[in-house]
Amino acid sequence: MRIAIDAMGGDNAPGEIVTGALESFGFLGDGDELVLIGREEVIRPLVPSTDAVRRKVSIYHTPEVIEMDDSPVEALRQKKDSSIVVMAKLAAQGKVDAVISAGNTGACAAACQLKMRTLGKVQRPGIAVVLPAFSGPITLCDVGANVAPKAHHLLQYAQMASVYAEHMLKISNPRVGLLSIGSEDVKGSPLVKQAHTLLKQDPNLNFVGNIEGRELYAGGCDVAVCDGFVGNVVLKLTEGLADGLFKTIQREISIESPDLSARFDPVVKSVWAKHDYNEYGGAPLLGLNGSCIICHGSSDRRAIKNAVRVAAQYVRSELNKHISARLTEEIPDA
Repeated sequence: MRIAIDAMGGDNAPGEIVTGALESFGFLGDGDELVLIGREEVIRPLVPSTDAVRRKVSIYHTPEVIEMDDSPVEALRQKKDSSIVVMAKLAAQGKVDAVISAGNTGACAAACQLKMRTLGKVQRPGIAVVLPAFSGPITLCDVGANVAPKAHHLLQYAQMASVYAEHMLKISNPRVGLLSIGSEDVKGSPLVKQAHTLLKQDPNLNFVGNIEGRELYAGGCDVAVCDGFVGNVVLKLTEGLADGLFKTIQREISIESPDLSARFDPVVKSVWAKHDYNEYGGAPLLGLNGSCIICHGSSDRRAIKNAVRVAAQYVRSELNKHISARLTEEIPDA
């Protein structure tokens, strides 16, 4: 297996990206290899020249970089020798089995769709992120690939995310919820109402109906489906709330009792680790004719290390084969 990593993507590139890749060897088999893609002159000094590293790591030079604030469409057109574009091209050519990037999400998703194409009946790939909820992990799809989907796209997100939850998270018959403003069938936008009808008609989905935002962390479902705009807002809100909540707890305890704060600190860190997105590595772009893991822009070495773990597991589990089998049915009319 060969896993390509965009060494130039993300707020902490290339240092944290390369370091995370080097720390991921424990997730690789004897014949597996990592391909660091980007400017060789800045990557090479970060890679030790030992025999062990040389057996596992190669560098593929690309002179251009798509910046985080670049327009995805313009960047793909103007920077054809960028790490993101070349990475997707190598995957399309079968020269790598999976790709990972913490760079420009829009550009990465667009490049992978353009070069790698989609699986069989998949009409729009969706980014699926694992939310570390109190009752167990929840797969949320979509969180940014498609901000204006149609109802049948949401149906496919539910089908693909269910397969992901079953094979990657080992959740049997995952419960699927449709994110809405109320649990009643009649609540929601026209898109949500149409999607509700389609999800309810699918006999292979364990559809539990509409769920409200608060139910995400109350064990209301194992898979939550929404459009990319709502999903991205939910994801960023969750990250900000978790960070702010833990900081508030630490501050209040330190004000009340410095001694108690010192004793409580390991507990806070332990709980935080279980709810830290870096532990989950990255989010797969489900529906591609290949494997793409999209990481948070602020990913550190731990996130990249875990992204390699997720990518390797994705390939080994043959998830795309299971998704293709699940999507053999024709899309019904809403």
